[in-house]
Formats: sequence, structure tokens, C-alpha cells
Amino acid sequence: MAIELEKVVQKFYDNLEEGKITGKKCTKCGAVEFPPVYACNSCGCWDMEWVEISGKAKMHSIVMPAALSMKPEYKAMGKFAYGEIELEEGSRLNGVVRGINKKKRNELQDKLPVDVKAAIYQRDGFKTVVFDLVEE
Repeated sequence: MAIELEKVVQKFYDNLEEGKITGKKCTKCGAVEFPPVYACNSCGCWDMEWVEISGKAKMHSIVMPAALSMKPEYKAMGKFAYGEIELEEGSRLNGVVRGINKKKRNELQDKLPVDVKAAIYQRDGFKTVVFDLVEE
């Protein structure tokens, strides 16, 4: 049985260029995958459709970048940390969260999970998704 696969990566980045953050939704169980993948991680179904992500999310953990995990292209972004992000749609991923330094991490540690919002960030030559703290 041959399965026709679309270029998930290309479509994802094309959507970012249009200002849309998208994932794939399983037509069988309704699970939303972000970043988008070919098959549902919940039930294994190959029938997936593109959906726009709300961007609303919770950050469950904070990890400060170390020398070996620091990406030079993120320097222009300012202070940031890595975190485990859970999207409103249910997907969990490791993401970049802007605006966090060591002092801010210490303030947030006992308040986790905290609200974050997805944003489109221009890197060298392409756009990607990062997250910003939702300040009260």
C-alpha cells in the first residue's frame, strides 16, 4: 500500500511566511500535532489535516541555555530560556521562551506552569516559532 506524503516541512514554513502557525490534526481521533508530522502520535492514523494553532500555551519547566546549547542566531533575541511547552490544543514540545534571564527564572519557578504565547520569529533566512511570557 503506497501512501502519498506531502512536504510537511515546506508547508509549515510557507504558512509561517503567511503569518500562520499551523499543526496537523488527526481526522480519526482529533489529536493536534505540533510541530506537524505525517502521522498521529496518539493513534497512528495517516489522515491528517492542516489547522491553525491558537498560540496559547503553558510553560511547565524552564532550562537556561548553557554554552553548548546556545544558538548564536538567538543572540539578537535577547534573554531566553528553553521550556517544556503544552499548547492549548494538547501538543507538548520543547520550545524557546523569550524574556527569561536567571532572575526571571527564579521568580517563575514556583509559579509553574505559566502562560506563554507563540510568536513568529525571523531567524537567518527563515521564520520559526518561539514563545513569549504572558505577563499579568
